[in-house]
Amino acid sequence: MSRSPYLVDTDWLFAHLDDDNVAIVDASWYLPAMNRDGRTEYDAQHIPGAVFFDIDDIVDPESPLPHTLASPEVFARKVGALGISNTQTIVVYDGHGLFSAPRVWWNFRIMGAAKVVILDGGLPKWIEDRLPIEAGAAPLYPKLFTPHFDEKAVATFEDMQTIVAAADTAILDARPHARFTGEAAEPRPGMRSGHMPGAVSLPMTDLAPDGRLLDREQLEQMLRDSGVSPNSPVITTCGSGVTAATLTLALETIGHTDHKLYDGSWSQWGGRDDTHVQTG
Repeated sequence: MSRSPYLVDTDWLFAHLDDDNVAIVDASWYLPAMNRDGRTEYDAQHIPGAVFFDIDDIVDPESPLPHTLASPEVFARKVGALGISNTQTIVVYDGHGLFSAPRVWWNFRIMGAAKVVILDGGLPKWIEDRLPIEAGAAPLYPKLFTPHFDEKAVATFEDMQTIVAAADTAILDARPHARFTGEAAEPRPGMRSGHMPGAVSLPMTDLAPDGRLLDREQLEQMLRDSGVSPNSPVITTCGSGVTAATLTLALETIGHTDHKLYDGSWSQWGGRDDTHVQTG
């Protein structure tokens, strides 16, 4: 059984804590129903030297949607202020194990970071291994982050209109299955439940049970069962563009390259009154 090449274990990170070419990023973010706050938990305990990446701050300030990608210029300015450069090895983790870290991993990658990996098991595994933690904000030493934005990795609303109409691209939805079918209400008020026509349900929790990404062989089988072939185009989506990145991580892990993440996701598609929604 082989692990994703985009994961590093706690032993590796512990050995590189003092490496100036390694940037450690706490990407913790939670849904309202989880009753947890990423920033508060970071202030209480985090991996030594880690800086906090606020998914709700490093965004497009003009967008009415949650977590919308920042422009390359805004992203570069904000992560540079955190002390991160595009030439460092960037290690991302979260407090759940594997939940929001893939979104930040994907964000750094499409903005041109040279090497971005995720801590396998996240902060829970780090604590389980009795490795050191610290509290309070880490000191910041600003660096230059030079962005190289890969716009082809992002699907827009207009792209999705064309893709849904053509019905020739796999659309994988990472939301819980009951939200996909419309049996459970969306967490955002006033939003319709259901899914885009032609989409397939593949909850991110199926790919990362207990906060750990499945082995490559298991991911290959799960994606194959969802209708993904090695050379077929794929769109990943979810509620607001966060957990869709776990599907992207799975695709990259098995060597699939023809895929995009729909940044607006269900917050955009389900929040409009001019889009077709299916249930069941």
